[in-house]
Amino acid sequence: MSNDAQAQAGTAEGQGPVEIDPELDRHLRNKREELFEEFEIRDEFPPEVRREAKERTEDVQAEIRDAVDDRRDLREMTTWTTDPADAQDFDDAISIEEDDEAYTLWVHIADVSHYVHPGSEMWAEAVKRGNTVYLPAYTVHMLPPILAETVCSLVPNEERLAHTVEMRLDKENLGYESIDIYKSVIESDERLTYSQCEKRLDDPDAPLHDEIALSYELADRMHEQRKEDGSLVLNPSRDHAHTIIEECMLKANKAVTHELMWGRGVEAMYRVHPQPTPDQWDKALREIAELDSVKIPGGSWDDPRKAVNAALEEAPPRMLNKIQRAVLKVMPRAKYMNDPFGGHHALNFDIYGHFTSPIRRLSDLINHWIVHENDVPEDLVELCDRASDKQKDAETAERLYKQFMQEVGLDPYAVNSRGLVVVDEDEDESDGETDGETDELDAEQFDAEQSDAE
Repeated sequence: MSNDAQAQAGTAEGQGPVEIDPELDRHLRNKREELFEEFEIRDEFPPEVRREAKERTEDVQAEIRDAVDDRRDLREMTTWTTDPADAQDFDDAISIEEDDEAYTLWVHIADVSHYVHPGSEMWAEAVKRGNTVYLPAYTVHMLPPILAETVCSLVPNEERLAHTVEMRLDKENLGYESIDIYKSVIESDERLTYSQCEKRLDDPDAPLHDEIALSYELADRMHEQRKEDGSLVLNPSRDHAHTIIEECMLKANKAVTHELMWGRGVEAMYRVHPQPTPDQWDKALREIAELDSVKIPGGSWDDPRKAVNAALEEAPPRMLNKIQRAVLKVMPRAKYMNDPFGGHHALNFDIYGHFTSPIRRLSDLINHWIVHENDVPEDLVELCDRASDKQKDAETAERLYKQFMQEVGLDPYAVNSRGLVVVDEDEDESDGETDGETDELDAEQFDAEQSDAE
């Protein structure tokens, strides 16, 4: 077997989907239905929502042509998307340039609020759902998939409506020299998977190599600066491609909510993450320090987040999960609030909120609408509570479903990365579905929001 074939065989794609028989498939389906009923998770879209979604995805190009005059035309700008290999929609893209004094970073997000807005059936349904629910090999979408897979998917070589966050970043300290948020029309040049992005970085002659290399230079600096400032980094081993997307999305999310708070002084759906008490942090650090082969450098104890980062970077891989669990046990749950008071402890941001994933999170969709309308829904506080509650429900359902999978002999992490296929041994036929688009930023179970990257 060649080196390339061996490498491919070790990947999720190379291993193929996890196979189950029809009886186990029936048990999984029954468990999902039980969880959906318990947590009021809406699996099917009502006919009026499906009908509205279908109508909004017709005559796409004509609508975009009509909208060009009222938007910033960025179709000639070099732009690309980076997503998991099994992604079904591509809702964020980036562009980058530099001069002697600054980087200019553009984060383009699918303009979902152009199609989904207060008064529409899809908006009302999104409020009921709160977010997309990701179970291993089964996704319950917040918005009808037809929307995400057509007009709100930034596919290459097709014009799309976007909401762009343009940031000019000082080369010396990476601070915002300017923030501009506007509606745009873009045309992505390429759709890359994470592994393709890595290969482009390694090949100086590859298309987009220079742009990707520049984006990684910036992202790596932003990542190191976050750690130095005290941002908790629970996953210390991200590859280059994930680092690019994670840091660019964090920078855009932060830019938008800073603009809303300081530039406009408006309420929005802010993400607030309270800090553990000193006793709770002390308990977590003592638990980490007692782990085999794990040390916390003496100079880092003053800031527990830096202490955890240091322990994770030095610890053997077998200890990473134990360190992460010690932290998760003492971390309060992050929540959505109409005021950013308290900031985001894990990220160490004074103001933070979500903007970059309006297809799968109600918070981002609402913030898109607030940014464009410069107005706030009358029921914003209720919407914040709703989004917080539904996220908790989704995470609990996911945990219980994974637990059930383990009880019936399935590895939920293998299923998450490889998908499922149903094999009837008698007929030797596949009836499989690999609806396995996973949220590659699985740390989103915890809001150290290295997860907010997508």
